[in-house]
Amino acid sequence: MSTTAGRDEIWVEKYRPEALEDIVGHEDITSRLQSYVERSDLPHLLFAGPAGVGKTAASVSISKETYGDDWKENFLELNASDQRGIDVVRDRIKNFARTSFGGYDYRIIFLDEADALTDDAQSALRRTMEQFSDNTRFILSCNYSSRIIDPIQSRCAVFRFSPISDDAVAKRIREIAENEGVGYTEDGVDALVYAADGDMRKAINALQAAAATGEEVDEETVYAITATARPEEIEEMVTSATSGDFVGARTRLDEMITERGLAGGDIIDQLHRSVWEFDLDEEAAVRLMDRIGEADYRISEGANEQVQLEALLASVALESEE
Repeated sequence: MSTTAGRDEIWVEKYRPEALEDIVGHEDITSRLQSYVERSDLPHLLFAGPAGVGKTAASVSISKETYGDDWKENFLELNASDQRGIDVVRDRIKNFARTSFGGYDYRIIFLDEADALTDDAQSALRRTMEQFSDNTRFILSCNYSSRIIDPIQSRCAVFRFSPISDDAVAKRIREIAENEGVGYTEDGVDALVYAADGDMRKAINALQAAAATGEEVDEETVYAITATARPEEIEEMVTSATSGDFVGARTRLDEMITERGLAGGDIIDQLHRSVWEFDLDEEAAVRLMDRIGEADYRISEGANEQVQLEALLASVALESEE
């Protein structure tokens, strides 16, 4: 086992893909992007999908393969939801687009979190895209393409990045662990995969954090590091509620939130992921899903997380007694 595991470089940067072919889990997307690069015919692009699935990596890789050593001078990364406003973003775009470096036909601007912009701000961005389309290519990244106005979507080739498969995440985790000389158990890998939920960046960060303890990366370490409940804990809590044992369900919830500091929102997410794995008939699963959605909405609106989760468990327990 390496005695320096977890120190020195940040692993998500150390193992960031250098080329499109290095991006894990989206071979169909990267092959199409590769054809754009090879033909020097890059359109505006819209990358949609959750965090940690390769959207930024794809953007940087496109730039590296297009410009080679000159990529940093021809690639501008901006957060489109910069709290200083769209005007600041537009000014930086204009200053970048008005200059050239290396004699290339166009430069690339990567706008992250584009779906955080209001419709008015997106309209302003659309006008900016039109103004500089001759010498600039825009790559927009978002979680939800439905939150991007149609006039922008119609000007882009849209690519939807799904969560990375469990097998692909597990394979990459093993490769990095072995390269870093980190000992691990298979249940540790399974726990990393579960905690990451398709987010490769989260998986690698969790691996490095677990490795930094100097111990073998096992299930117990991973769940503690990531503040994630074990799947069986979630199932036990729900099983108690569905059998009418609200006190037992509440005790398990309290252990997770109060004693271990898990976030209520994360528990909601785990419940949502696991509904169809519980021993419930379809009608009961549908009702539980409805209650999870209601609790999630109330929490997002600022309601107390523990109160909402206890109310969810109480309603399930009461229904089981009817």
